[in-house]
Amino acid sequence: MKYWQLPQAVEEVLPKQASAMEALRRDLLDLYKRWGYELVFPPLIEYSESLLTGLGADLDLLTFKITDQLTGRTLGIRADITPQVARIDAHSYLKQGVSRLCYAGTTLHTHPKSLMASRCPVQVGAELYGDSSEQADIEIIRLLIETLRTSGVGALTLDIGHVGVYQAIFAAAGIDREDADVFDALQRKSAPDLAVALRDKSEQTQQWLTALMNLHGGLDTLERARQAFGSSVPGVSGAIDQIETVIAALSSAGHDIDWYVDLAELRGLNYHTGLVFAAYAKGAGQALANGGRYDSVGEIYGRARAATGFAVDLKTLLAQGNYRAGAPGAISVPALIDTQLETLVTDLRADGHIVIRALLNEHDERCDREIVLIDDVWTIRPIGKTTV
Repeated sequence: MKYWQLPQAVEEVLPKQASAMEALRRDLLDLYKRWGYELVFPPLIEYSESLLTGLGADLDLLTFKITDQLTGRTLGIRADITPQVARIDAHSYLKQGVSRLCYAGTTLHTHPKSLMASRCPVQVGAELYGDSSEQADIEIIRLLIETLRTSGVGALTLDIGHVGVYQAIFAAAGIDREDADVFDALQRKSAPDLAVALRDKSEQTQQWLTALMNLHGGLDTLERARQAFGSSVPGVSGAIDQIETVIAALSSAGHDIDWYVDLAELRGLNYHTGLVFAAYAKGAGQALANGGRYDSVGEIYGRARAATGFAVDLKTLLAQGNYRAGAPGAISVPALIDTQLETLVTDLRADGHIVIRALLNEHDERCDREIVLIDDVWTIRPIGKTTV
């Protein structure tokens, strides 16, 4: 057995990347704090019924389950922190009016969500509760954009949709929203499979669902949707209005992003209830962030609340962004016992400097300065070509 091997799609994070990841985590949490978001730490494990009830099969399949040795009940290791934060807002925090919560923590997946994804992503996100208006959606998307800017991501494409379009069309067509064949064909945008799934449906239903599958592209997609469904499926117009309001607000705020409208995007429909969005870096196939509105989730925890938010994976941000953590360097100190030297080292560390003892009479590679004794005074100077 090769004891050094790790499970597939599970990786360790070595010092250089870990330092950048921690710096980015702190920068993002500081960003959210400045926007008024309060930090919470949900537990790594919960009873599986609490963690998964009402959230659909996708999250269930991603979740590792173990037996609690204390109670014999099944525990789930979180695969997504967002439902946990919804539980905190609904059951534990109980703040009236608008509440803003943020978090950062490791999650675990039974299988990678995409070919290049990790099974143990470090999820960071922000959630806004108590406001069902477009203004809440706009704030969350603006914060997402700032998150990606902080992470060094340059040109952005924002993929935006609204599950209300899908829901209204299915309701008008009399199709069960849980129809797996239709749902799967739409999700994969497979015209042949959709035709097979709809072969016993009316001609009108076939036309509607085929039109829905093709409603993706530039901003003109919204007008095509109005023309296709504006009069026959009234619920579609309200969803399109919301998308247009959000795009107009973000564009007027000076955010230079490309828009991609996808009204047939069905990700997260197990709990999303309105606007949904994903952010991509130019030229990358894997989403940097996903989010949307999920007004109904808190109800299973005792308090139904309007909710919207987003989540990112720190590992993906570091891989696709251009984040550069500050590199203050370090100070090398002789491995000596000296009272004045120890006082200086203690003060330097208290001021935030990295001070590393020169064991084996060698400078650590991170050091760009050294402490030397000059005229009986311990002095800091740049490291030259001399040795300790």
